[in-house]
Amino acid sequence: MSSAGARIEGSNSYKSIFKATTLFGGVQLYQVLVNIVRSKFVAVLLGTAGMGIQGMFMSTLQFIQSITSLGLSQSAVRDVSEANGTADEQRLGKTVSAFRKLVWFTGLLGMVAVMVFSPILSEVTFGNHDYTVPFILLSCILLIDQLASGQKVVLQGMRRLKELAKSSAIGATLGLLISVPIYYVFGIKGIVPTLILNSVTGFLISWFFARRISIPREELSAQEIWRHGGRMVKMGVAMSVSAIFSTAVSYIIRAFIMRHGGTESVGLYQAGFVVINTYVGMIFTAIGTDFYPRLAAVNQDNAACRSIVSRQGEIASQILAPLLCLCVLFMPLILRILYSNQFLSAAPFVLWCCPGMMLKMASWLVAYQFVAKAQTRLFVFTELSWGLIYLALSLAGYRIMGLAGLGIAFTVTYIIYLVLVLAIAVRKYGFSFSGSFVWSFLIQTALVAGALAAILLVKSLWRYWLGAALTVSSCAIALLILEKKTGVLRAVRERFVK
Repeated sequence: MSSAGARIEGSNSYKSIFKATTLFGGVQLYQVLVNIVRSKFVAVLLGTAGMGIQGMFMSTLQFIQSITSLGLSQSAVRDVSEANGTADEQRLGKTVSAFRKLVWFTGLLGMVAVMVFSPILSEVTFGNHDYTVPFILLSCILLIDQLASGQKVVLQGMRRLKELAKSSAIGATLGLLISVPIYYVFGIKGIVPTLILNSVTGFLISWFFARRISIPREELSAQEIWRHGGRMVKMGVAMSVSAIFSTAVSYIIRAFIMRHGGTESVGLYQAGFVVINTYVGMIFTAIGTDFYPRLAAVNQDNAACRSIVSRQGEIASQILAPLLCLCVLFMPLILRILYSNQFLSAAPFVLWCCPGMMLKMASWLVAYQFVAKAQTRLFVFTELSWGLIYLALSLAGYRIMGLAGLGIAFTVTYIIYLVLVLAIAVRKYGFSFSGSFVWSFLIQTALVAGALAAILLVKSLWRYWLGAALTVSSCAIALLILEKKTGVLRAVRERFVK
């Protein structure tokens, strides 16, 4: 086996997968906690008006960036990983050089767009031209953030996981330390400089870690830039279109809830959506940070892809299922801690989504092959299909069963989506899950569904005892499988018993 092949095989071991997932899971959790603390400080120091202004600035800039960035921060990981997997230094140098040129182009495009349209953005966002100059000042963020994301793509594509984790954690910490003093001294007037300083800090941190990677620089003509970067642009545009379509689906669902249930129902749905997609969904971000570049590195080898997907699925199932069981068991308490007693009515939506998250994990791992293999049309087709199915089922579910119907729609959608992507992957790549994944996934999904059934169907206090028993069973099975695959318990004992 070549040295490149040995690196790839080693990176796909259960132990390596578990380490990467837990590493970025911890980083995601830390970032969530820091953001919660920062939000509390910002709420006190800026008040509702200040938070509204900051939110409108950020949402407007993010919208422009989603269009002008061409999705490079997602699609380019594939090309960098694939080039790195070949151990061809010249190919890697040309790929990274082309990507960096494209990053500068898209960053400048976004900055110029905000500067040129700043009067219109101020009018549309705030209803007047008073914020034209602030938008002009903030336009540099689109260039700075795009350059920073470019550095992180190189770290992720080269699988420099510790550096990437440190960059994210340090960035979150400094963002908190910068924001609070400025808002304390300047109040609302500190919003623009704070946003700019946070972007500059994020770029400097990512540059500090990325500069340590030795990649040969290649001088490329415009034709060569397109030859080496055209595929990442095409895939990135497809991913951007998918993201915009997903945003449109979410908007239509919220508008429908508003029309038929009022603002209170929208607030409950939003609270539940954040719990299931942000707090539980951070597991997917943790998985994808390492899984995507590993899969992309061997995307031409269908057998290797099958192995990576199944192994990642085994580890992910054992991490996600116990978390979902705990969510089912303690959902009222979770909603009280994150929000208040007024949001307890969001529980049915979140509860019904929990089994769907297991199905989402399985289908998500399969569908990632379409991205890794740069199957642009196939990716767009499956994503648009998911959006249309989810939209139709959500509207029908809410009319029939309210918020619980939205949760049921979420789970049913992922049943259909899993069947769809599996059928495509089987036909095109001869894909199949390993037997060990299938059994571990089915057992853990059954335990999550059982906990849900216990909480919803058993009316006495026995539902909590039964739910607790199923949760403990899920945790025990997870520990047994993780110990067998990764030796995690043995490693913990050796670390603390010295």
